[in-house]
Amino acid sequence: MVVRKVGKYEIGRTIGEGTFAKVKFAQNTETGESVAMKVLDRSTIIKHKMVDQIKREISIMKLVRHPYVVRLHEVLASRTKIYIILEYITGGELFDKIVHHGRLSEAEARRYFQQLIDGVDYCHSKGVYHRDLKPENLLLDSQGNLKISDFGLSALPEQGVSLLRTTCGTPNYVAPEVLSHKGYNGAVADVWSCGVILYVLMAGYLPFDELDLTTLYSKIEKAEFSCPSWFPMGAKSLIHRILDPKPETRITIEQIRNDEWFNKGYAPARLIEYEDVNLDDVDAAFNDPEEQKTDEQCGNEDTGPLILNAFDLIILSQGLNLATLFDRGKDSMKYQTRFVSQKPARVVLSSMEVVAQSMGFKTHIRNYKMRVEGLSANKTSHFSVILEVGFQALLCTGFPASLTFRSAVLCLNFFLLFG
Repeated sequence: MVVRKVGKYEIGRTIGEGTFAKVKFAQNTETGESVAMKVLDRSTIIKHKMVDQIKREISIMKLVRHPYVVRLHEVLASRTKIYIILEYITGGELFDKIVHHGRLSEAEARRYFQQLIDGVDYCHSKGVYHRDLKPENLLLDSQGNLKISDFGLSALPEQGVSLLRTTCGTPNYVAPEVLSHKGYNGAVADVWSCGVILYVLMAGYLPFDELDLTTLYSKIEKAEFSCPSWFPMGAKSLIHRILDPKPETRITIEQIRNDEWFNKGYAPARLIEYEDVNLDDVDAAFNDPEEQKTDEQCGNEDTGPLILNAFDLIILSQGLNLATLFDRGKDSMKYQTRFVSQKPARVVLSSMEVVAQSMGFKTHIRNYKMRVEGLSANKTSHFSVILEVGFQALLCTGFPASLTFRSAVLCLNFFLLFG
């Protein structure tokens, strides 16, 4: 039998299959650790123009490290495939447990709900919203602990937009504001889905379940449901506060944590200690040399990065920075930093966006400029960074023709504003 390998991983049987990917069982030959390998066809994701979306969201997932979220180890690539290496979970789906065993006991349902809230809250703190929370996406490990899977795929708001607008997710678990097509807060919508999951755990069936979608949506929008007689009062009260059809008055995760019923036996997750997360493998897996070449050749287009003149290039050097000669705003809270990178403009912006969103900041990109905004920890001041990417072709003269060359120079200007 021929054993197929990708890098240090031996690939085994197929354990799952979706629209754009297959999931294979694999084993790390260096450590013996079992992993799940999600295999995506490169041509398919390029055809559907999903490269930037998947790249950004995989990068976010690498930054999320929580005991109740499936861990993404690394990303590999071949000429035709992208391989996403994930933590291998052996306990199956929470959905299967409900199907086979029916409703759970109050204590067991509460424990899973507590773990769900812990994991979802942590991901929200990183700017990641699931939008398809349901028992099928909740896995169980060998210790019986919850693991949120597929977190972050199609889960980020559009650049610079605080409200999401894509109607997605499984209809029975979707919040009413998602169905309204008027924009919604991803975090608040996820809380609704958590409430539906809690109901299912304790009842063994859905609070909103109609074959006719029009009737289903109508009931969801009005939050027309009733709790079974065996629900304890505390759980019933909490579910009604979560399944509030008005997002502005719906209970928040912070308020859920303070709920008396929720707090029984609650042991907050012990967060994994900080570790340096390297995103180089994500760039390497998705970067196409030909694509980068095209990127650099487009630098002179009107919608491309700004063109730097000779003076701009001179002041890029710390030793030759003449900007202070012309600085008249010494009392202004405005600071500027520049640095050079040989990476394509799109790669630089994408990397900066991932870091900014992982820190909880909002980002907006337009014409190779990115604005990063957020509030200080005490919410008393506003923080804003403007990143501007410039492109410059350098023609070296005074050398033999064979040494004349053209190269790309990227620089970012940071303007830190406090007010």
